[in-house]
Amino acid sequence: MTVESRTLSPAEKTDWLRLIRSENVGPVTFRRLLERYGTARDALAALPDLARRGGRAKPVRICPKGEAERELEALDRFGVQVVGCAEPAYPRRLRQVEDAPPLLMMIGSPHLFRRPAVAIVGARNASGNGRQFARRLAADLAGQFGLLVVSGLARGIDTAAHEGSLAGGTCAVMAGGPDVVYPPENDRLHAAIADGGVIVSEHPLGTEPQARHFPRRNRIISGIAVGVVVVEASERSGSLITARLALEQGREVFAVPGSPMDPRCAGPNLLLRDGATLTRDVRDVMEVLDPLLKRRELDDDGARPAPRAPAPPPPEVADAARSAVLSCLGASPVTVDEVIRECQLSAPVVATILLELELAGRLERHRGNRVSLLFFG
Repeated sequence: MTVESRTLSPAEKTDWLRLIRSENVGPVTFRRLLERYGTARDALAALPDLARRGGRAKPVRICPKGEAERELEALDRFGVQVVGCAEPAYPRRLRQVEDAPPLLMMIGSPHLFRRPAVAIVGARNASGNGRQFARRLAADLAGQFGLLVVSGLARGIDTAAHEGSLAGGTCAVMAGGPDVVYPPENDRLHAAIADGGVIVSEHPLGTEPQARHFPRRNRIISGIAVGVVVVEASERSGSLITARLALEQGREVFAVPGSPMDPRCAGPNLLLRDGATLTRDVRDVMEVLDPLLKRRELDDDGARPAPRAPAPPPPEVADAARSAVLSCLGASPVTVDEVIRECQLSAPVVATILLELELAGRLERHRGNRVSLLFFG
């Protein structure tokens, strides 16, 4: 979906928040609904019927207008800016990610997203050398080259990356609400970033980070960046999840080599085996990024957002078509293209049926445009 760059009115922002806070509406479904209905208000009106046609017996919960207004008022009191993916202040590269958050909660200086960004991630139990390397690399990227350094405010490498780039430009992506400091000992760093950098989250105020939030946070870290540097990480770490997401999003991946005897170096060494750029200092990073950034500046020069076409009317869907799509789905994820080929139905019809099933709570979306059926009981 190509999102038109424009400023949302207060009423539109309320509708957007209501839609993303409604039951069974995730980022991908949000975009599909906007593509189909043109506005969040029209999409909200369509939700009950879509969920019913998808097989839902009880009414789907739609976020009440008053609830959304109260959340927006609380965010405003706390000094949080709410930025939609259609708006100029939204990180440009993140906007192109399929499951990018429709709304980001920002504290600090969103103008920093005008800069190209590099993510630095790594182990929470990082070595002293690893922290020192991350701190120096971040300082060089932000100070010498004017890049925005992105990380997740975790212990270890993340903390060092933020400390190194605090004076030059840093962004912390939170796994909980923008006001919830995790780990707690980073409260001063959180305050310093809010004062001189930028903090972002897709969650409401007061949301405590949970295990399932961290992979979702990681796709924002890699989505904002043009490249991801992994300093130290185990083979099964969240940092390697971030690197994998970066590859899926078409980002560059860099890895700092280490001793094969140190488990904290297993992740970067594995990435190097699989083709990541070996990173000894800032020159190795900029050797890859500099021509890439110059080319993208030329590509973006003079670009204007395309005019938004009127939304096409939803296609008529027969019960036989719904049965055909259901017969192609199971617990194992399949690509949407496979479903279209197997059912011999048009893409808009299949998309409508999948949307109905998802809003009914019967469908799960996976990376790579794959879907699976949910079974209960």
